[in-house]
Amino acid sequence: MKQITINANDAGQRLDKFLIKFLPAMPQSLVYKSLRKKRIKVNGKRGQEKTILKTGDHLELYINDEFFEQPSPEHAFLKIRTPSVRIIYEDENILLADKPQGLVVHSDDKESINTLISHIQAYLYQKGEYDPQAEHSFAPALCNRIDRNTRGIVIAAKNAESLRILNEKIKAKEIRKFYLCLVCGIPTPGSATLTSYLLKDSDSNKVTVHSHPVPGAKTAVTKYQVLKTYQKHALLEVELITGRTHQIRAHMASIGHPLLGDGKYGVLGKDPLLKQQALCSYRLRFDFTKDAGILTYLNGKEFSLSQVDFGVPEKKL
Repeated sequence: MKQITINANDAGQRLDKFLIKFLPAMPQSLVYKSLRKKRIKVNGKRGQEKTILKTGDHLELYINDEFFEQPSPEHAFLKIRTPSVRIIYEDENILLADKPQGLVVHSDDKESINTLISHIQAYLYQKGEYDPQAEHSFAPALCNRIDRNTRGIVIAAKNAESLRILNEKIKAKEIRKFYLCLVCGIPTPGSATLTSYLLKDSDSNKVTVHSHPVPGAKTAVTKYQVLKTYQKHALLEVELITGRTHQIRAHMASIGHPLLGDGKYGVLGKDPLLKQQALCSYRLRFDFTKDAGILTYLNGKEFSLSQVDFGVPEKKL
């Protein structure tokens, strides 16, 4: 039998969801069987699947020792001795980081250590704000993500309550995200809202844009405004109303104005000006319309990068 006391980062979860994360070596079917067989108690009473855990709750787990006797997980961030995080804003609940172009946000089949989240976790660990040994089910996490070859602002939550609230606010479109991009040609009209349907092909990691609903496609809404025009290109501010894979790149290409340097949807190889897409998530605004709990103080606040340089001389645009 093992006893656990629920901490603040475990609270607010359903009991079954917590157990699945806390006992990764235990098959989910056995987790639910243990609940049915009254082998999980919360404050001395039978634990129910949908029981919402509270800070200070006392759990008693009457399950086989083999599910507890497992090696400690290898945390990728512990291999980072000198974390590199460009911090835009930080408080006790959140961190806003400026992700550089070329860095992945999470591990993938090519990179498992040098990721944005690993650098953030290493930074918080070395500050003494994150101790994986003291947590049952939580680790600092990213609330939004951007492509490897896109620079920009990424939000990280330092605790479970902030993560829950931010995920809800992003889903409710109460966090507005703005991008800067250079496109080929000059869009007309100078500002517009594009609404289409994006269908993703996982094999090619590419989306196709449709003007009407098709099976499997998701609605995509993109607002753009031309900020500056050049001889053959234009600088745009783009606001994502929805957040689909490659949305800005695919949407702008679909109206004949692909991003400069975009090889997947544009003209990379034919244009020597840039070898990566000229796209940066440079500004975000917290626009809460409903209660935001411990993050209410962020309402109305806006954060942006001080300088965005795509590395292309204006005289060549």
